[in-house]
Amino acid sequence: MTSEGESNLSNFTPRVFSGIQPSGNLHLGNYLGALKRFAGAQERGIQSIFCMVDMHAITVWQDPAALRHATRELTAGFIASGLDPERSILFNQSQVPEHAQMAWVFNCVARMGWMQRMTQFKDKAGKNAQNASLGLFAYPALMAADILVYHATQVPVGEDQKQHLELTRDIAIKFNHDYGVDFFPVTEPVIEGAGTRVMSLRDGSKKMSKSDPSDMSRINMTDDADTIAKKVRKAKTDPEPLPSDVDGLADRPEARNLVNIYAGLADLSVEDVMREMGGRPFSEFKPALADLAVDRLAPISAEMARLMQDVDEIDAILARGSERAREIAAPIMRKTYEIMGMVGA
Repeated sequence: MTSEGESNLSNFTPRVFSGIQPSGNLHLGNYLGALKRFAGAQERGIQSIFCMVDMHAITVWQDPAALRHATRELTAGFIASGLDPERSILFNQSQVPEHAQMAWVFNCVARMGWMQRMTQFKDKAGKNAQNASLGLFAYPALMAADILVYHATQVPVGEDQKQHLELTRDIAIKFNHDYGVDFFPVTEPVIEGAGTRVMSLRDGSKKMSKSDPSDMSRINMTDDADTIAKKVRKAKTDPEPLPSDVDGLADRPEARNLVNIYAGLADLSVEDVMREMGGRPFSEFKPALADLAVDRLAPISAEMARLMQDVDEIDAILARGSERAREIAAPIMRKTYEIMGMVGA
């Protein structure tokens, strides 16, 4: 048995799981915060499972054609960013029914008080909470199912998702306690360094977002080389040169954001960037960043465009990935039912 807060991960095969919602308009924040890191995860020799969480997307109404396009475009983004669908498992959530089956189990494990404390529901539902879908309220249980139906031991998350992973851990602990088993892992978050939170190019205090009305606030993963360079060169800065060290970035959000982006694209620490670029005027730093961004991102944009010309191949990759995912999820789902006393499991 695992006591509350105690990790039981030594009992489980190391496995990474993460998912991204196919909401369209992939941007630099998605790349540095997720796609680039996911592609790197397969180099560590840990089985990696990556999912287009299309069932999460429908917690608010989606235009069917737009959802299909966004799911395929996100898949193209994964592959163009370096993820090999033969070395990792890549699929869309709705093709693996065990996600929904496990979500119902966890709806019955999670407590109302736990769900009511989820800040993202409050943020997304706002003052119209009574008209929000039940799915929007309950989707953290589906998120827990996404992770635990694979017995994932590690989940790369941003700061804004830590609360949901804490809920996943609570659900695993309660299930194990209620049934006297050590069946679900108490999954660990993986929060990494520079570039995990990319801010707007127009306002360094706001997260880069596809919903920002200004297209100049973000670098879209579908932007061509000229557009990428233009956006970097026009990014908001302040009148002073870059500081000479990291401490000087503390009260300069736009400068800090551009340095973080440079670090993320160049695979350097912020300290390394400051040693190389500290003290330079933005008239020197921004062209260097623009050249780096074009070098790293333009080939991804071109490859995404190529992949989207053959959606049948994208669909085939997702279908193969879902078969491989079910090979892991189905036995775990059956064992869950058996533990709970379901006849025929």
